Amino acid sequence: MILLGRHLLRLLLAAFALLIFCEFFIYYFIALPCSWPKLPPGDGTGEGKMAPLRAMFLADTHLLGSRQGHWFDKLRREWQMQRAFQTAMTLSSPEAVFILGDLTDEGKWASDQEFRETVDRFNKMFRVSENVQFHVVVGNHDIGFHEWVTKSKLDRFQETFDIPPVKILTIKGNVFVLVNSMAMHGDGCFMCSPAMDKLRSASEKLNCTRHGSPTGKVDESKKTKERCQKYKKLPNVKPILLQHFPLYRPTEAKCTGPDAPTLTQQQEKNKERYDVISKTASQQLLSWIQPRMILSGHAHHGCYVMHPGGVPELSVPSFSWRNRNNPSLIMATISKDHFEYSKCFIPQETSVITIYVFFTMLILIWFVVSILQNWGRNFKKNRQV
Repeated sequence: MILLGRHLLRLLLAAFALLIFCEFFIYYFIALPCSWPKLPPGDGTGEGKMAPLRAMFLADTHLLGSRQGHWFDKLRREWQMQRAFQTAMTLSSPEAVFILGDLTDEGKWASDQEFRETVDRFNKMFRVSENVQFHVVVGNHDIGFHEWVTKSKLDRFQETFDIPPVKILTIKGNVFVLVNSMAMHGDGCFMCSPAMDKLRSASEKLNCTRHGSPTGKVDESKKTKERCQKYKKLPNVKPILLQHFPLYRPTEAKCTGPDAPTLTQQQEKNKERYDVISKTASQQLLSWIQPRMILSGHAHHGCYVMHPGGVPELSVPSFSWRNRNNPSLIMATISKDHFEYSKCFIPQETSVITIYVFFTMLILIWFVVSILQNWGRNFKKNRQV
């Protein structure tokens, strides 16, 4: 009985070690190779230059509510995201974090109480220190697609996360424009008209910095140019556009890499205002904002495309195991002239399951063999006696 108790204790210790590795240490093991990308020679720190910004981008965390998914499914996915994010924060120490929409999975249905509870879980999972800037954009699962949005859903998200329909941020000399994709419908709805006014104001503010006039034209009257005086001057750099929906692209055929969509998904045509924003809205954003880089979510897979005028867009894949086997986040080093990024993958769910199955079988085999060996030795001793 004493020997059996010892073997049971060893079995429990081995199982506990396996659990700790798969639920904690594996995240460090996978994240250690991740590093901040370097800027081209001549850019970055130096005399008269501001140090580049180190920013992290995630998308589509989809925290479950009470309607979809099993309780264990919710527990598993949220633990995975929390451990992956907090490990990345510990190892990488970003200065800014952006989450590109669909923070919640059921915000479009949730009552005010359930929404608050989900936000509390979100804040716990994605907590950052006080010296890290943390910003989000709104996604369709947070408030619903355009036709499902109500004023109360929109207001509670905007107030909770301090994110108006269009928001301009300046961080270390870099300008970011955050946009509500659902308000880019162009039909004059209750949230679309104010969003277009905000977008027009943002465009004027950017043009005043670039050209000294709100429309970007150099041959304007003095009275028109005086409109710029009401705007606080921004750093004279091209902005980075952040939103949930990607800009218009006909298909996902140009998406490549380990987190690209399947061949079937690449052949399907994108629906305007559902998979991507409309062609009209895309042209408007490109014309009015004139971004140097666009980052979006919504697709759940990675994609890099080039828009007219040579403007690149990076679709950030979902950060949740519920949406893909190999989630990732973007680590970007940003200066006024360059945007360099690398993709940092977190443990694959299939890999974690394989480790659990393989080592559980190994531990059980070891346990059974050890018991049989002890019984064999005891049997021999009893026969000799």
